Amino acid sequence: MSLATRLLALIMGLPPATSTDIAVDKGLRVAMRDGVELAADRYYPRGAPRAMLVLIRTPYGRSRAVQGWGTIARAIAERGYQVVVQSTRGTFDSGGDFEPGAAEAADGLATIEWLRQQPWFPGAFATYGQSYVGYVQWALARSRIPEWKAAVIGVAPSDWASGWTHPNGAFSIGNALYWIYAIAPVTRAGTSASESLRALIRPRPLRTAEDHLPMGTSDRIALGKQVHYYQRWVSSDGHDGYTKEVDFRDCADNLPPTHLSTGWYDFFVSTTLTDYVALRRAGRPVRLLVGPGGHSSGQNGAASREQFPWLAAHGRGSGVPLPDTPVRVYIMGANHWADLTDWPPPDSLPTPWYLRQGGYLTPDPDDSVASSPSHYRYDPADPTPNVGGAFPNLPWRCGPKDNRTLEARPDVLTFTTEVLEHDLKIIGWVEADLFVRSSLEHTDFFARLCDVAPNGRSTNICDGLLRLHPGSPALAADGVRRLRISLMGTAYSFARGHRIRLQVSSGAHPRFTRNLGTGEPVATATITRAADQEILHDRDHPSAIVLPLID
Repeated sequence: MSLATRLLALIMGLPPATSTDIAVDKGLRVAMRDGVELAADRYYPRGAPRAMLVLIRTPYGRSRAVQGWGTIARAIAERGYQVVVQSTRGTFDSGGDFEPGAAEAADGLATIEWLRQQPWFPGAFATYGQSYVGYVQWALARSRIPEWKAAVIGVAPSDWASGWTHPNGAFSIGNALYWIYAIAPVTRAGTSASESLRALIRPRPLRTAEDHLPMGTSDRIALGKQVHYYQRWVSSDGHDGYTKEVDFRDCADNLPPTHLSTGWYDFFVSTTLTDYVALRRAGRPVRLLVGPGGHSSGQNGAASREQFPWLAAHGRGSGVPLPDTPVRVYIMGANHWADLTDWPPPDSLPTPWYLRQGGYLTPDPDDSVASSPSHYRYDPADPTPNVGGAFPNLPWRCGPKDNRTLEARPDVLTFTTEVLEHDLKIIGWVEADLFVRSSLEHTDFFARLCDVAPNGRSTNICDGLLRLHPGSPALAADGVRRLRISLMGTAYSFARGHRIRLQVSSGAHPRFTRNLGTGEPVATATITRAADQEILHDRDHPSAIVLPLID
């Protein structure tokens, strides 16, 4: 066993190795249906050349890559599997052009057809991987494959657009530029360690590119050249042919028994939760684990300790014990794990807490018809910044952060409860139900749930954004629109002595592309218009945040 696999096994909490004599067949060539050849390596225990097969398809490289998939493949092989790890189209020494999501369904199926022809194919296989390496498993599910026995999908979406490029229907320039800056330089063979490090520390050109208009040229500022798939993303409205091409949400029926994992601050948490619901509705065996962290949650010990028994039970048919309940979540605030019978838990009670004049949040709505709206002005030339939350996994940008500086801005409203006399636990979906007026038809509203400690620190829990267009949502006769903003899901316990806070603003730049207010195409727009925003909270417009209370 190598030092690298020993360290990996320690970090991931892997079960003990069953074999350390691992053979590797490098540089296998797998022909796709269009003649392009993808490169792959095969790891297997010398004493079991037809062991249960695990397929890993990755754009991150097969050996000394950022994600270390060669090391992961060897660690899996040491636990009694043979592993095929393949570089996806257009990455490293695989042929073709890299187009995230576009070719994965066809290439995955062609790879399975190739596997069937190999003398060492055992007649069944499982899939494994996190992030994009999990997403390609959803792409594989576009076809029904009888030999597919188990899937382990960590911190990954079933839909590339809603999960990554256009969350909440708004282009995410932060996600898009992070991808091209961190990924594009390391998807070719011979990438140096310094290039990989440069991609992780995010120097000034990337920040400059995030703030640049028009956004269609931001890729050239970040990388010094145009990136063709970035151009597809920035030119998409989130509902075009490209977004349908990379959407596999309707493929749940074709997945084998599936283990899903994510974190409450992972940018794929919302899609993972809805994917779990889709798999349950399809009658597929599924396990969901949600930890307290960000995108790295899919590779931590809690996830790994469940994933390998899942592979053994469903892939090899081993009689290893599996959890009795389908869902395990980490309850933040209380800092412990909880096992649930389903997501959302059937005993959660959606309970509104109402916005009141003066910045209050109460269990009772305002019974006055004369309550004055709360208002602010959003100027995309000075966009409301993102602070923490589900953003690319860099410690200074993601996760729970102190929001007090953000909340001191004039373009951010806060509504806060009195001090809680008892602990209050919520598990499930969170929604903001807001009645708003805007001076513009093209604008955004962003809502965020926070926990305010006795010392005043306001820590973000979950949030969401809704992009408004003419007629959507519908405009009432008095110019008011009713917005239902999904703040994703959470599991959180507010402690006695704390307060609950709702933030309302009109952006979280650069996590969501700032709405310039003109309705012009994102890729080419340069003109900005400020929006005057009102939040109504009178008897006829009972704005609220709806929390899933647990007794």
